[in-house]
Amino acid sequence: MRVAIALLVVAAACSSKSAGAPTPPPPTPAADAAVAPPPADPRVARGQAAFQKYCALCHGPEAKGYVADHAPSLVSTTFLESADDTFIARSIELGRPNTPMAGYGKELGGPLSDADIVDIVAWLRHQRPTYKAPPPATGKGDAKAGAALYASACQKCHGDPTTRAEAVQLGHPVFLALASDAFLRDAIVRGRPDTPMMAFGAALSPQQIDDLVAHLRAWATPPVPPAPPPVPTPTGPVVLNPKGKAPSFTLRDDRFVPSAQVAAALKQKKQLVIVDSRPPSDWLALRIPGAISIPHYEPAGIDKIPNDGTWVLAYCACPHHASGIIVDELRKRGFKHTAVIDEGILFWHQQGYPVEGTAAGQPLPKAPPGAAAHDHDHVH
Repeated sequence: MRVAIALLVVAAACSSKSAGAPTPPPPTPAADAAVAPPPADPRVARGQAAFQKYCALCHGPEAKGYVADHAPSLVSTTFLESADDTFIARSIELGRPNTPMAGYGKELGGPLSDADIVDIVAWLRHQRPTYKAPPPATGKGDAKAGAALYASACQKCHGDPTTRAEAVQLGHPVFLALASDAFLRDAIVRGRPDTPMMAFGAALSPQQIDDLVAHLRAWATPPVPPAPPPVPTPTGPVVLNPKGKAPSFTLRDDRFVPSAQVAAALKQKKQLVIVDSRPPSDWLALRIPGAISIPHYEPAGIDKIPNDGTWVLAYCACPHHASGIIVDELRKRGFKHTAVIDEGILFWHQQGYPVEGTAAGQPLPKAPPGAAAHDHDHVH
């Protein structure tokens, strides 16, 4: 999914770079891993097929993560043992708004029905650890002490409610609405094997772990039930400003156009096509005005774009992975002028460039340092 289940799994409440703790090696990317044949169980087979279509882009074909935008592993043993099916399913359904992880549930405008999501969960569970309720949290933590410990040991990797970092954003309101205190505590104690998140059960005292859980819970806000899917607003013609002049762009690596150049071209009413390559749920929530929705997993939508030399730009939130798939497909079809909008839609919004959609007036979390750097380029 990448835009797929990008923030689904908690990496735990502490950074793997905690003071005094050794830094584990990064996991091996799963991008080139072989995918097992479809399982005999029809439900599991359907879930595998759906995962490959919607989720593998970021989480890898084996769901081991770290293919794009730091998408975490979804099959770490301690995660599957401590996360119940409801947590996993609702995370797929609701996503993590205002991050690269889209909400894939149909109620939000996404492509997956409840049955589809159940199938994906069944595949993630297939021949892997079953859920075992983690030990209950004590509820005796000191949130103030936990805040100081979090700031020194965890914040660099996990950010806070207003700032994303490289690891799972533990302060995200949807994550905290779904994660129990027992789940949080277990993640800190046992870590996530085969990922950068080490186990802190031996490095921290039980009281310190309770303090961290109390601090995280203090960030939680009452969950807001998702609204019914909004009716898509008309996007107008596929080609924006059809009578305008062609823009002049300076591309990085013959592939990436800076957001500032695109914003200037829109302001000057230049002729171009803008493609939102994320799931429709993300397009409904936040988009560049006039952008058409062609999800990376449905490239047939390209058929509606005229191949007449008009500039065609694609964007996503990764910021290059899903949009890179669309640009690759355009170039295979002989489109002459194509590019990825370099920094992605979240950066675009943070810069104050024009946006529309149901979330257009909402503030975005600050991006992690170097988020606009080019470590997620999608180049074949």
